[in-house]
Amino acid sequence: MAMIQNADAAHVGATGPRPLRIGDTAPNFHARTTRGEVSLDQYRGRWVVFFSHPADFTPVCTSEFIALAKAMPQFEALDAVLLGLSVDSLYSHIAWLRAIRELFGVEIRFPVIEDPSMAVGRAYGMIDDDAADASAVRATYFIDPDGVIRGVTWYPMTIGRSIDEMIRMLAALKRSADGSVLTPAGWQPGNDVLVPPAQTAETAIGENAPADWFHQTQPDR
Repeated sequence: MAMIQNADAAHVGATGPRPLRIGDTAPNFHARTTRGEVSLDQYRGRWVVFFSHPADFTPVCTSEFIALAKAMPQFEALDAVLLGLSVDSLYSHIAWLRAIRELFGVEIRFPVIEDPSMAVGRAYGMIDDDAADASAVRATYFIDPDGVIRGVTWYPMTIGRSIDEMIRMLAALKRSADGSVLTPAGWQPGNDVLVPPAQTAETAIGENAPADWFHQTQPDR
């Protein structure tokens, strides 16, 4: 059974738990997975792409898992690990991954967490507190090497995630993590980046201030 180990008091409001936000510490947990027991904190020092899926043996989820498995080398090249979750049991996960391998010739090598009590899903806001199952949302949390959430996406159950965008977001988060640059719309590694804008009027409108002080680009280095 999945267990939450450090529910942060900062995530609890006057009316109860609130959805996790960018900048929050990701709640640690210990859980059984298709790759053995894991704790979130064992991945400290690496980026984690932690995502929920509504249910095993469903068409959209199957398409996502096949695409993620094929893209796994790209996540590994960014020093990131994939970590999936649903409320289905470990045995259901194993049967589903076996079916994917036999039918499509694709091996799912990233861990898939069982969460039948919905403890982890609810702690992360992947599941509404009043929901009976996890079928309402496809949530993805991009967690940095210090265990802090740096990006969040939610998709409805009817729409599969863009794996290309997951990889792009991860690359952009890593590139801009130190605050020295920003990444523009549609940025891809190697494209120009943006310079953080001036923070004072003198810098922005002084005699030597560039006209494009609010949107300056530079080659990525």
